[in-house]
Amino acid sequence: MMNGGDFVDNKSAVAGGVEDVYGEDVATVEQPVTPWTVSVASGYTLIRDPRHNKGLAFTEKERDAHYLRGLLPPAILSQELQEKRMMHNLRQYEVPLQRYMAMMDLQERNERLFYKLLIDNVEELLPVVYTPTVGEACQKYGSIFRRPQGLYISLKEKGKILEVLKNWPERSVQVIVVTDGERILGLGDLGCQGMGIPVGKLSLYTALGGVRPSACLPITIDVGTNNQKLLNDEFYTGLRQRRATGQEYDELLHEFMSAVKQNYGEKVLIQFEDFANHNAFELLARYSSSHLVFNDDIQGTASVVLAGLIAALKLLGGTLADHRFLFLGAGEAGTGIAELIALEMSKRTGNPIEENRKKIWLVDSKGLIVESRKQSLQHFKKPWAHEHEPVTKLVDAVKAIKPTVLIGTSGVGKQFTKEVVEAMASINEKPLIMALSNPTSQAECTAEEAYTWSEGRAIFASGSPFDPFEYNGKVFVPGQANNAYIFPGFGLGLITSGAIRVHDDMLLAASEALASQVTEEHFEKGLIYPPFTSIRKISANIAAKVAAKAYELGLASHLPQPKDLVKYAESCMYNPGYRSYL
Repeated sequence: MMNGGDFVDNKSAVAGGVEDVYGEDVATVEQPVTPWTVSVASGYTLIRDPRHNKGLAFTEKERDAHYLRGLLPPAILSQELQEKRMMHNLRQYEVPLQRYMAMMDLQERNERLFYKLLIDNVEELLPVVYTPTVGEACQKYGSIFRRPQGLYISLKEKGKILEVLKNWPERSVQVIVVTDGERILGLGDLGCQGMGIPVGKLSLYTALGGVRPSACLPITIDVGTNNQKLLNDEFYTGLRQRRATGQEYDELLHEFMSAVKQNYGEKVLIQFEDFANHNAFELLARYSSSHLVFNDDIQGTASVVLAGLIAALKLLGGTLADHRFLFLGAGEAGTGIAELIALEMSKRTGNPIEENRKKIWLVDSKGLIVESRKQSLQHFKKPWAHEHEPVTKLVDAVKAIKPTVLIGTSGVGKQFTKEVVEAMASINEKPLIMALSNPTSQAECTAEEAYTWSEGRAIFASGSPFDPFEYNGKVFVPGQANNAYIFPGFGLGLITSGAIRVHDDMLLAASEALASQVTEEHFEKGLIYPPFTSIRKISANIAAKVAAKAYELGLASHLPQPKDLVKYAESCMYNPGYRSYL
């Protein structure tokens, strides 16, 4: 197979040293490619292979060369025309889940058109392939299941996980997103049906971060479910048993982590997704020193929220250390964000992290986390127990702590009541309110509520998208603190540098890179995040900063370091344009 001559050496460390078997990384190079290189694909087989299928875009010469005559209608439609038709069809659906299913069907049928659609229409389609629609898709996964995507590893495979990994057809895997389905978004335990999350995340790794599709592997680890509704559902696709815990769970996860490293090597990125709090912290602590691991709920959320806070300082004034933070929710997201804020303060001021933590307060289901509760707290909450009398209600905590920033990571909707928002507005000229819980139904408040109850003074961001809102003649554009800003670029940076471990400084670098992409024009609209339309440019900049930090810390294995890391990241990005098969 021709590999583009001097443009790209497929056996070099492009995209982290993984050989580009399908020539996906040289998709922009104008040269003939034959799909016969890996397996003989012709005629009927070719148009049923999603990686090579172009639908009606096969030219007359390609139809002759690959025995396609008669297998396709005579018309030839360009990729642009196919994209236009597909977007027209998608917009006919009124139910978001129907759009999701149509997109998944397209991904199974024509991979390049799927990613072209997603990249060119990212703001419209991101809520379809990811939050909030992916939440409903996971809830109904058993009913809408058509063909399996990714790998399912259950307790039945214990002792045979390495063999299961070898059943996956791709050998050059660079990113694995894995879940056990116990805490899907704010929807709880969805068991095996949580597979929609790894599939959705990895489609964003490709569309937004440019990691090629064949290098992505979605995995669901099925240890049962405690969701009785699913156990009673005749269409449920997973193990019909209560969740395994303790030693049985730990042994399965340990076998999985060892098998991944044995099969794919040191540099495969393993992203933990939607594990329950107790397991999420434990897994990250246990494997961060031996594997390239990243928890998007703890670290990705923290990084994207910190970026919003850094950008918001232009509107609020002062430094991070000048502000007081109050969180509703003290789980993975809440404590992860709080710790990264404290780390960034230490980096800027040189003060010890313990001192910075005192400016950050957390409220859980039992009220404000204070010193007198310390003995009964889970280990990850203990650093946030400060001296204060007990406070049970959020509104009372707001009045007592007087925060400048209110952040919701509770997973419970409608917690930022009128009383709470009004209290924030009475304390601050510009209260910063971040209602981060997903999907939209679980958001602590809506954009309309935040702007109305603060009389148009709030700076607002949410986890799931909200439409622009007009108040007193001014149009407010709500920011979206979506992890999709961070993890695709973050992953690309790790891959392109050949990083072997994740370090907290890389997360800070990603936050600063994202914040730097917010312009004066965005600030004028009240935005603290840049629009998603330029996400690939944003991802390349984040990748460059993350890679630079990996080189600086001595954690990069792709040597020598490229001169221009932004250009290098862009050159490694997958391009979904059709290729010539002659």
